[in-house]
Amino acid sequence: MSLTLSDVVLTYPDGEGRLTALDRVCLDVPAGTLTAVVGPSGSGKSSLLAVAATLVTPDSGTVTVDGVTTTGMGRRELTELRRHRIGIVFQQPHLLPSLTAAEQLQVMAHIDGRRAARARGRAMELLDAVGLAAQAGRRPHQLSGGQRQRVGIARALMNDPTVLLVDEPTSALDHERGAAVVDLITRLTRERATATVLVTHDRTRLAAADRIVEVRDGRLGAATAAR
Repeated sequence: MSLTLSDVVLTYPDGEGRLTALDRVCLDVPAGTLTAVVGPSGSGKSSLLAVAATLVTPDSGTVTVDGVTTTGMGRRELTELRRHRIGIVFQQPHLLPSLTAAEQLQVMAHIDGRRAARARGRAMELLDAVGLAAQAGRRPHQLSGGQRQRVGIARALMNDPTVLLVDEPTSALDHERGAAVVDLITRLTRERATATVLVTHDRTRLAAADRIVEVRDGRLGAATAAR
């Protein structure tokens, strides 16, 4: 399935008026493809990602996740939708310092009420997929920045989402590690058929993206091929 934003408008209070963060944004991301969203700071990239993640409700327009339109959903319904259909990779992985890499993933399954043994197997499968099976027992302080970001990616996939939303995953990494993380996200998008949106300010690592769209002043430009 896919992720679709249709005529999305989002505004925020700004003194006596309102500031437009997203202005009639339309975006369609098919399953198994990666769309990179670029633009300068303050252009609306983060707002777009927050709306796509159903963390922020737009003033108007619709968000459709895996065939489900979120308009009119309550807080509990949106939480369930995110838990089962949306994976989010944050700019900083926010790992719990006391938990091992495997346990970071298992927490997600515990929240979802899965059995511990099944969750452990799923966690190990995903850590292997991101090249960290040998580090499953290590805690965050024992991992490099790139490895911690990989744990965050694996955690986002723990509940087998159909939509993957990635926020500036390379901002704290050097060029080599950043390129490896983008390559990993691209490969996992293909293998797991997720509709992936990657928000970034860095155009140099986007050769593998299916399309690139630019946000300026809350408006989305026409999609262009990455290569």
